[in-house]
Amino acid sequence: MASISRDDVLHVAKLARLELSEAELELFTPQLAAVIEHAADVEALDLADVPPTAHPYPLRNVFRDDEIRPSVDRDEVLSQAPAVEDGRFKVPAILGEEP
Repeated sequence: MASISRDDVLHVAKLARLELSEAELELFTPQLAAVIEHAADVEALDLADVPPTAHPYPLRNVFRDDEIRPSVDRDEVLSQAPAVEDGRFKVPAILGEEP
């Protein structure tokens, strides 16, 4: 595979609307070449017998059971709210709605 050139890096930077200094060009050219070389290595792998996966490890439902537990008293909590309506917190209108 051909190595990426300084002009290629300038072209990619232009597409990304980035201005690169000379020092950045010197730094990023070999870095981008290494990324492209790694991508080529991955592309060359024979994955014909590898099934597609969403996760590398078999997972089960990792959430705890949904159990009813004691909580704070609803009326006590609502008594501390600045505004209540129909047994719920009343919040200011949003998204341009009139109060």
